[in-house]
Amino acid sequence: MRTLVLLAALLLTAGAAVAQTPVTNAAARAFVASQEAAWNAGDLDAYFSGYTLGATFTDQAYVGDKPPVPYGTSSLTEARKLTAKALARSRSRETTEVTRVEIAADGASARVLARVRTTVDGASGVRRLCASRVQTLINAGGKLRSRGRTDTFYKCPR
Repeated sequence: MRTLVLLAALLLTAGAAVAQTPVTNAAARAFVASQEAAWNAGDLDAYFSGYTLGATFTDQAYVGDKPPVPYGTSSLTEARKLTAKALARSRSRETTEVTRVEIAADGASARVLARVRTTVDGASGVRRLCASRVQTLINAGGKLRSRGRTDTFYKCPR
């Protein structure tokens, strides 16, 4: 009986240790790099597996010097459907530059800020899009996951 109690305590402790593994700067940057690689490979399964089930995807745009104007917010399921539909008509390639990683004091999460340049090659030609991206990463069961992202589009510099 005592062996079972010790085993149960060890399992609970191991589970807590996995859940409490702090998010690091290097891990956050590696996560973003893996997102970029999956996106550019067109691997939507790998790309969207990096998000929590409750993740939200918000697009907005700067209009002059005014506050950003939101286009809308999608759930994980909606974002996946919209992405699959868009990629069926065109090819999209992203380059992501992480500009800052802000790790929470308890190490349980990190806010990642990045600049994203997207090239969309479709039937109507090539379009270039630029956005600042903000997402919060958490450690979920020993793996980093994003709670979603907000992309704020702006006019690409020449």
